Amino acid sequence: MEAKLIVFKNKEIRRVLHNDDWYFAVVDVVAALTDSDKPRDYWYRMKKRELEATKFELSTLCRQLKLESKDGKKYQTEMANTEGIFRIIQSIPSSKAEPFKRWLAKVGYERVQEIEDPELATKRTKALYRAKGYSEAWIEKRMRGIAVRAELTDEWKKRGVNGEPEYAILTSEISKAAFGLTPAEYKNLKGLERENLRDHMTDLELIFSMLGEAATTEIARTQETKGFGENKVAARKGGRIAGEAREKLEEETGEKVVTPENYLVEPEGRKRLAVKKSRSTKG
Repeated sequence: MEAKLIVFKNKEIRRVLHNDDWYFAVVDVVAALTDSDKPRDYWYRMKKRELEATKFELSTLCRQLKLESKDGKKYQTEMANTEGIFRIIQSIPSSKAEPFKRWLAKVGYERVQEIEDPELATKRTKALYRAKGYSEAWIEKRMRGIAVRAELTDEWKKRGVNGEPEYAILTSEISKAAFGLTPAEYKNLKGLERENLRDHMTDLELIFSMLGEAATTEIARTQETKGFGENKVAARKGGRIAGEAREKLEEETGEKVVTPENYLVEPEGRKRLAVKKSRSTKG
């Protein structure tokens, strides 16, 4: 499953691509349409009210999928696809419902277009990064990193690694060997919460991430690894190749590659994102 974060009227909505269909976190949709400070409670009362009024159980429109929460951990979350969300928002008395329907329909239509023409997804991703103020050089590295990551996970799948959470464990092994930090520790260093770590990496951090994952892919292929255990060893080896290269560069330049810099939105509503020092003092 591929997870992404999208924004409607400044409200973050988590979604997961599952079986070529977008599934949206229902509590996030409720929060976006109601401005409730307790969207889970609102959703609970809403289901109860709908069941009493129409005898229809809204939960039948949902399925449980794992999503990352604010604490960085993944939990089973009630998700609904576009059709299900349309039905759910009929039960929400909100002036935002109609604009949200149009926005949701557009999101769903874009997915259909991307299935028919995969290059559209790449173009849209690049356009999104440009709108956020990232440089063209950074964007090209980020897009290449996405391709390298996809190649690695495809290889893991072929070699008997059973998706999440095993992918996450192997990724952590690469990261620890390459940077001396797990992804969670890395996010903490940069002062990130729900944000995507790689969207907040510098050019060099992206390059060494790619090297670690590309090396892991090549080792898995040439050594014909099988199962989680053998691929864990390969992940450490691949990450260490990147780690040794990073250490050599740091020795030559006298500067650290791993940095608390990030691309978080600056204060006072500035639209353009800029690299700035993290709020975190850890690391």
